[in-house]
This record gives sequence, structure tokens and C-alpha cells, in this order.
Amino acid sequence: MKARAMVIHRFGGPEELKPAQIDVPDPGPGQLLVRVMASGTNPVDAKIRANGTWAGIELPAVLGADVSGVVEKAGAGVTEFREGDEVYYTPEIYGNSRGSYADYNLVEAAVVAHKPKTLNHVEAAAVPLAGGTAWEAIVRRLAVRLGETVLIHGGAGGVGSFAVQIAKASGARVLATASTANQSTLRELGADAPIDYKKEDFGDAVKRETNGAGVHAVFDCHGGDLAGKSLHIIRPFGRIACILPPGGDLRLLYVKNLTLHGVFLTRERKRLEEMSTLINQGKMRPLVTDVLPLEEVQKAHERLDTGHGRGKIVLRMS
Repeated sequence: MKARAMVIHRFGGPEELKPAQIDVPDPGPGQLLVRVMASGTNPVDAKIRANGTWAGIELPAVLGADVSGVVEKAGAGVTEFREGDEVYYTPEIYGNSRGSYADYNLVEAAVVAHKPKTLNHVEAAAVPLAGGTAWEAIVRRLAVRLGETVLIHGGAGGVGSFAVQIAKASGARVLATASTANQSTLRELGADAPIDYKKEDFGDAVKRETNGAGVHAVFDCHGGDLAGKSLHIIRPFGRIACILPPGGDLRLLYVKNLTLHGVFLTRERKRLEEMSTLINQGKMRPLVTDVLPLEEVQKAHERLDTGHGRGKIVLRMS
């Protein structure tokens, strides 16, 4: 059987994403064949499209690391899912040349969870990678607790928009940065103190909002030298988590006894199930800013290439 997909035959710009017909595989032991109803798009997709050799991607390749769909067929030994179940997950990135920009996706059942009941497929497809990254940073690494104050850099973006909600649900006071155009979005997500980084220095804003005490933790969703610039506003024995290599002057890590966490998402079912609980309670929701048909994925990548944007762009398969 053949199915639609958007395929790259060489690394390069968004124009390299082209429609094709690919073979639909049968699931092996422990695997699921999932009919993809929607796929999220992520910055890592654009990085792999530009040059995915670092991720062990062999060409031709299908990109995409977010799935919400329906189980088409279960392989031998899979007992927790059956045909027709609605599921969501993030496929592996390293060495995986058959991602989610296609009508079908083959996946290990161990990394799949049932879709949150309160979300449709488009909404659910926006959650696994970005939401999982935010969950890993806020809940597991930074271990944000009731009464703490947290700063989130890039609070209106794909990962940051989830981080704001998760930190708020954890009982923290949330400070978050975004551009002028996204200040209202930060408030809607639950940020206690939105910071317009285009109009003021975030360090000055943090000192004002904390009466000079600083924050207990920082989550950096941008990279560059932001990590180094953030250390002076973290309290002694505080924490910082980064989803990109931290830059800048990091010497204050030692002086202030700070803990630095690097966050690269591993695939697992448990995290998805934990997020589903918060989602079904109405305390966490995806911020979907645009929905495109699969064939218009180039438009999504053009925005991903800018490094800016609000929320997530989702591809609808049918």
C-alpha cells in the first residue's frame, strides 16, 4: 500500500519538501502502525531539513516529530492498544528517516499514549514534543514548587507557552518574556508578570518584580548567551534549564552554587500520560496559531526558519 508524504531528497531550504507516495510498512513485534490525523511542526524539523547529518538522517526522508492519530494495526505482543484507539506521541528523531509528515507512521508502542480526551487531533498534535520538553524542564529537572518564582524566556513560543502553564499549575509565580505583540498572549497563558524584552532589560524587570531577590529558577527556550545573562538574577542555590547549548559567561554557576540542566527530550509514555492528566483537568492547553494541509508544510518551515513565532503550526492530514 502507498500513502502520501512530504519528502526531502536533499538537505536545504523549505522548497526541498516535496509531495511523494511512500510504502506503508507492517508493524513488527512491539510496534504500532498509526494513521496520522495531524502532525505538529517544530524548530528541530527545520534544522534537520537544512542539514540532518547530525541526527543520522538518511535521504530520502520524511520529517516530523509530533503525531496525533488512530491505531491502524498493532504488531505482535502489543496488548495496551488496539485498532481504532486514538493516540498521540513524538517519534524518535535520531536515525529516524520516517517521521510524521505522512498519512501513516510506524512507532514503538512503548512511546505512545492515549490521546487526551479533551483535545481534538489538531490540538493533540501540538503537544508531544514541545509540551514534553516543557514538562521535562519545569516538572522533572527544575522541580518547580509551590511558592517559587520562575522566569521563562520565550513564554509565547511552542515550548515556552506550555512552560508558563505548567509552572503556574505547579503553584509558582511566573515571569515570562516575549515580544511586544505577544504580551497579551502571556497574560492569557497565566503569566503573573509579562516582560517585553524589546522595551526593557529582562534583568531589570526581574529585580523590580522580585524586590531585588531574584528568581528561584530560569527556563531558557532561546539559547545564545541568554543563559549567561540570566545567572545574576537567580537566587543562590537556584536552577536553570536550557533546551539549546548555553552560552555567555557561566562563571556565576560556581559562585552562586547554581545547577544547570540541559534538556533534550527522551521518548516515553509516562510523560505523555502525566501531561494528559493536566490537560484533561483544563490546566494546560496547546497554543495552535495556524493549521495547514500537509501539502503546505513549506509555509510552516518558512516561519520556523525565522526563529520567531507564537505557539505551534499544525498540519492536518485529512
